[in-house]
Amino acid sequence: MPGITSDKSRKLGGYEFFEKVLGSPKFIVAPMVDQSELAWRKLSRRYGAQVVYTPMINAKMYAEGVRKPYREQNFNTVHGEEGGPEDRPLIVQFCANNADHLLTSAKLLEPYCDAVDINLGCPQDIARRGHYGSYLQDEWDLIYEMINTLHNNLSIPVTAKFRVFPTVEKTVEYAKMLERAGAQMLTCHGRTREQRGHRSGLADWEKIRAVKEAVSVPVVANGNLLFYGDIERCLAATGADAVMSAEGNLYNPAIFMPAPTPPPSEASSSSSSSSSSSSPAALYLTGYHPRNTSLALEYLSIVKSQKTLTTPSAVKGHLFKLLRPALAKYQDLRERLGRIRVERSERDKDGGAAWDRYEEVIRELDTRLEADIEAAKGKSLEELSPIDPVTGFPVLPHWLAQPYIRPLPAEPEAAKPPAESEKSGVEVAVTECTAEDSAVRGSKRAISEERTVAVDESKRPKLTSDGVLAAPQGPEGEPAAAGSAG
Repeated sequence: MPGITSDKSRKLGGYEFFEKVLGSPKFIVAPMVDQSELAWRKLSRRYGAQVVYTPMINAKMYAEGVRKPYREQNFNTVHGEEGGPEDRPLIVQFCANNADHLLTSAKLLEPYCDAVDINLGCPQDIARRGHYGSYLQDEWDLIYEMINTLHNNLSIPVTAKFRVFPTVEKTVEYAKMLERAGAQMLTCHGRTREQRGHRSGLADWEKIRAVKEAVSVPVVANGNLLFYGDIERCLAATGADAVMSAEGNLYNPAIFMPAPTPPPSEASSSSSSSSSSSSPAALYLTGYHPRNTSLALEYLSIVKSQKTLTTPSAVKGHLFKLLRPALAKYQDLRERLGRIRVERSERDKDGGAAWDRYEEVIRELDTRLEADIEAAKGKSLEELSPIDPVTGFPVLPHWLAQPYIRPLPAEPEAAKPPAESEKSGVEVAVTECTAEDSAVRGSKRAISEERTVAVDESKRPKLTSDGVLAAPQGPEGEPAAAGSAG
């Protein structure tokens, strides 16, 4: 069983770890601040995720243990749910700039996970001020020491998630150093440190391929994943062993699942019409896009069933992302959802009853969507998914979970190459923190982790009575707590 290692006599590494412990995963959910918490990890696994990361944990704060709620809120070991049988395979991610703090924290959580990951990718201003994440890219000796310390002192593997440099050569040199230090798996995010928020642009899959060809440990590709069809394209383009989704997973946790097979009564008409259809939207209808209110209610039921508490900011953030297209239409319900406040004391005392106020709004939204679905009955998903002229992607019916696609920034703003330095080939870029970029502090919107370019062929499914079948995208933002992938 993945995540349960029977051979305790030796530590597995590289592909042996990837295959025997992680189960040769293809679909991985990223570490996301305040968003890849236990309840969301459980939901993601139900919809195809094979390995999930915890949110980034500050190694210094966790090691010191001075602030009791910090340990409890970031990884609760008391109830036995985090890192338990339902939460494996699991990788715990830390941010750090001190090998001793990192080792102390890693030792505390070593029994509850399958690997410890070091965050070398966070591009946020808070990471610059805290001196961690991608802002350690200049300090290769420190990075080497941290990875090597864990490699030599833990009974489980150490892994690393990092961003690329402006040049392929520097990126490859960096990845090789991480492998030499002892990293047993590398996750390569194909964007530079400067590509963030409104300047995210496209991830560079060619650099990920270069990393894959240069190292001998498993490589996970991160970036440009919005639709199910993007997964195979990414694997083919990069040669990576698996893909990692962050923002794509937050807006549609079923991103790793193919579209359901149409019922026999619809199969013949669907297949025949798809072969003759030249609709641009048809290229994107290969994945599963469940009814968003159903996903929201399912997530809430998980939150309420656990002993491990979920922070109100995480719950509200997830609900606004899942329901974004529907709430854009029903603004009164969006405002009601935004006004709900669940205090910690109330959450503890009620044992989950406090979440009922969220459920009440979601059920009312679901009732309204029922009428919209009925009005659209008989139309194909293609007909209901017009192409957005700004983004070039289809906008799905508002009752379906779908990615949030922001227009690409104008060049050269998207990826200005930073100035080279003698130390590592990149200077620290100081940029203002926007609403999209302050997720580490519980901000409003996640950083754009995924963006796509083209896609695959597909079928032409019909809409079912409950409005669920397949497909992508949508408009505006939402006032929610967001996740920042490290």
